[in-house]
Amino acid sequence: MTTTTPPVTLDDVRDAAARLQGVAHRTPVLRSRTLDALAGAEIHLKCENFQRVGAFKFRGAYNAASRLTPDQLSRGIAAYSSGNHAQAVALAARELGTTAVIVMPEDAPPSKRAATAGYGAEIVTYDRYTGDRVAIAEALAAERGLAVIPPYEHPHVMAGQGTAALELLEETGELGALLTPVGGGGLMAGSATVAKGLHPDILMIGVEPETGDDTKRSLEAGRRISIPVPHTIADGQALHTPGELTFSVNRRLVDGIVLVTDDEIRDAMRFAFERLKIVVEPSGATPLAALLTGRAGPLPRRVGVILSGGNIDAGRFAELCGGQA
Repeated sequence: MTTTTPPVTLDDVRDAAARLQGVAHRTPVLRSRTLDALAGAEIHLKCENFQRVGAFKFRGAYNAASRLTPDQLSRGIAAYSSGNHAQAVALAARELGTTAVIVMPEDAPPSKRAATAGYGAEIVTYDRYTGDRVAIAEALAAERGLAVIPPYEHPHVMAGQGTAALELLEETGELGALLTPVGGGGLMAGSATVAKGLHPDILMIGVEPETGDDTKRSLEAGRRISIPVPHTIADGQALHTPGELTFSVNRRLVDGIVLVTDDEIRDAMRFAFERLKIVVEPSGATPLAALLTGRAGPLPRRVGVILSGGNIDAGRFAELCGGQA
């Protein structure tokens, strides 16, 4: 009988947490009686919108970048991202005294592009609907001798992302369910590894935008399914297929995927702003949308939610949440 070693383990996440101590923020866990009443459960919100670069992505990017050899760091890092991983790698590179080249889609949110450049990264753009960002980044890496840190398809990235769930569970104790956004699957893979490792009966529920249901379709099919690149306000989840490594974890550990519409995401962003007094970007608001709509189904008494990021500029936020979008 052969066994396959998982790409990320609970010990890997614990090791990443030690590496991130004093570098990444230990983000707050918020409570709301209003939200509890609407959801019919005790909700614990892990606010990664307060993380460095405004999103959980810094955890995985720094964990991976900090493990590069001195020779690799001397040559620099390449990455590809619609925004949050771009910023995370750019900041991690600066923290570690190296350089970064980031492949970003032409239609990436201007605030995310500006922040990436502000951290000192070189930006190379492409058309997300016709271009292959992986091929572009790998070509640049080969030409310049750079180390590639992908946004989710990497064991150290997944382990770093899992530290958000580790912190949450350390603070709250055992939870009956944990909801996270799902894009490429790295946050869910790391979170599920931690949560199931500590509390095997916990329900792991992923949330995707309705038009970007590649992980839901893949889990139902038992194999990775590709869809056309989705059009959704949740730009961080506008992917056409799950990662190979992340899917190998999530197909074992995820209990279900919930879909939410762009209008429901807007409502969740507005609720977070008006009632919780926090700003959450569209991708980060999808689990909150699943709670507010009841799409997550009957919930156990105590539920954790990872709000993955808050990177959205004021103009775009007003456009989406001002009631006119």
